[in-house]
Amino acid sequence: MRTGTNHLASKEPQLSNHFSAANLKHPGDDARLDLTDLFVFPAPDDSDQTVLIMDANPFSKGNGFHPDAVYRFNIDTNGDALADVAFSCTFSEPRDRRQTATVYHATGSDAQTREPCGETLIEATAVGVDAMATPVRAGSCRLFVGKRSDPFFADADGVLHWLIDGAAGDFQWTGTDTFAGADVFSIVLQVPNEMLSGAQSIGVWATTSLRRDGMLAPMDRAGNPSFNPILNANDVKDMFNATEPADDVKNYLQPLSDTLRQHGYPPEEATSAALTLLPDILHYDRTMPAHYPNGRVMTDDVFSTRMIFMVHGRGTPQNVKPHEDLTAEFPFLGVPHA
Repeated sequence: MRTGTNHLASKEPQLSNHFSAANLKHPGDDARLDLTDLFVFPAPDDSDQTVLIMDANPFSKGNGFHPDAVYRFNIDTNGDALADVAFSCTFSEPRDRRQTATVYHATGSDAQTREPCGETLIEATAVGVDAMATPVRAGSCRLFVGKRSDPFFADADGVLHWLIDGAAGDFQWTGTDTFAGADVFSIVLQVPNEMLSGAQSIGVWATTSLRRDGMLAPMDRAGNPSFNPILNANDVKDMFNATEPADDVKNYLQPLSDTLRQHGYPPEEATSAALTLLPDILHYDRTMPAHYPNGRVMTDDVFSTRMIFMVHGRGTPQNVKPHEDLTAEFPFLGVPHA
């Protein structure tokens, strides 16, 4: 496989998983299919439940969720990088700015197909579009689907200035949060741990698939924050979105190691560092505090983490802070902006 040119060499700024296709575009050239972030952490009010959050549609440019797509949480419970449990969401056609969502829970072989299989947890629940939207109960689960304030925070201009000046020295942080005031469309699911097989450790990744000619085609995926946009070369991004985590080491170990060597890693250390991110799955051990890389919460400064990782520790963290509109209660993300 060609390793291509890393986006830093071509001076393309990238953000979390926003704009995760090649050339700063959305997968399928549709913002609704573009996953921005994935969060996994214990429910604050019940240690026997886990919260899964998938955000999509950066800057809420598209009209809600794509009605021909399947949005899915994939959960690996035995470490083989294959889904053993899956929660899939499908959506109706928007009508008068209104849309409904149906959520499925699948296990076993049903969890390894892109089709929305398994038990129906909730059918045709309303997608929230304003500050008045409320969560719903789905059996022993809690669910929120709708527009929310984007929790991701990043000084993208600081990286852009650094790139323009040759990507040398420390990042040129400006103190400005590119995502202040931005909205996304979120799927927030709180589930009993027994629905995740009760495993102490799980691996999670989110995917979007789009139905074309009757078949579901993979469009985007998100595991470790800021992985594909920041670390993959431009000509690898689309292929990465269309492949499975189980194939990541075979497909991307060499290109990722090459990228890390370009930014100061010795060869053997580059390979070892690449293997800490491949397969691209967000790991979560519920017996340990949830902070990236063990799960992820909205206050984790993953943008600094990823940039400093890329340059072999030769950088300082950004000085923008987590968003103040986060809430301590379900669904945890701030209400959408006016």
